[in-house]
Amino acid sequence: MGRISGRIAGISESATLAVDATAKAMKAAGRPVLSFGVGEPDFPTPEPIVEAARQACANPRFHKYTPAGGLPELREAIAAKTLRDSGFEVGAAQVLVTNGGKQAVYEVFATLLDPGDEVIVISPYWTTYPESIRLAGGVPVYVETDETTGYLASVEQLEAARTPRTKVLLFVSPSNPTGAVYPPEQVERIGRWAEETGLWVVTDEIYEHLVYDGVEFSSVATLVPGLRDRVVIVNGVAKTYAMTGWRVGWVIGPADVVKAATNLQSHATSNVANVSQAAALAALTLDLSAEIEAMRTAFDRRRRLSVEMLGEIDGVLCPTPHGAFYVFPAVRDLLGKPLRGHRPDTTAQLADLVLREAEVALVPGEAFGAPGYFRLSYALGDADLAEGLGRLKALLGEVER
Repeated sequence: MGRISGRIAGISESATLAVDATAKAMKAAGRPVLSFGVGEPDFPTPEPIVEAARQACANPRFHKYTPAGGLPELREAIAAKTLRDSGFEVGAAQVLVTNGGKQAVYEVFATLLDPGDEVIVISPYWTTYPESIRLAGGVPVYVETDETTGYLASVEQLEAARTPRTKVLLFVSPSNPTGAVYPPEQVERIGRWAEETGLWVVTDEIYEHLVYDGVEFSSVATLVPGLRDRVVIVNGVAKTYAMTGWRVGWVIGPADVVKAATNLQSHATSNVANVSQAAALAALTLDLSAEIEAMRTAFDRRRRLSVEMLGEIDGVLCPTPHGAFYVFPAVRDLLGKPLRGHRPDTTAQLADLVLREAEVALVPGEAFGAPGYFRLSYALGDADLAEGLGRLKALLGEVER
């Protein structure tokens, strides 16, 4: 028998966190590495949220276990926020508070899937989705998109991927890693298709407030009421409120699904840290619209600069993303060509060369099921963004034609 179970041995390390760890190690060694790898806002958490956490630290109530599914007042606040922001009405019993969005994703699939059940995953995809599906015994089935369609999948593509084993469609808009946002009419078409075919829809809406150019976020749960009993929403405070380290996410779904996922969490982790829950409660109930808009405006500025500078590099094609805080340029035309004594044949090899030669960390498309692309997060300071893009432009400009 092996020392490590086959189930766990088959898991790949998170590519984005691995890139971030490498960049931090190089920085600690004195190298001026700039990292475009991890999707983490550079802003501090807004002060009113931090103050709520300070007060919670002094409250003996939060020094003890609380319900595994989350503080009752936070579950109520999440339900109210969902109605306010998405127009989707749920009760607190339909909410589970989790240790960040990743735990939410895993617990949803663990609750819905039996061994061999298939999940349609639109590619490029966030690295954690396939691993969570496989850990839960499911089988990811990929539908590929590219820059020619704005990284948007059609109903025809989804239908072609459906088999008798298909149970779930994973739907993500705005998208990590591409920044693609589905227009409302396409969201509705996809939702109607899922309703007609009897599929579950798991929708990750964590970037809902980060949209640009007048583009609107649309929730499939709201646009297709007939899905109510077969739709599960994953969300959290990490991206909108610059709270990645606080680790608070949630699941919204039918009461029986949420109860089953809560049972799982009661054995896995019990409740989320109470101080973090108190901070999340403040994020959802205080008026932080000015702080949120300031961050969104900064992301928008950085988005436009990223697209402009990447578009000036010969051999790089960078579509303009309309959501999240990532660009996903195609760099296929740079592969197999000489660069500083090397001839990288894959984007993984090219990313390694960029890190060593330009001291810029980015994530190769292989991590997202899309060889030939890079993902760059522009959620870093303006000066660092411009410096890093300048280094990348200078290095890739040396590719021999």
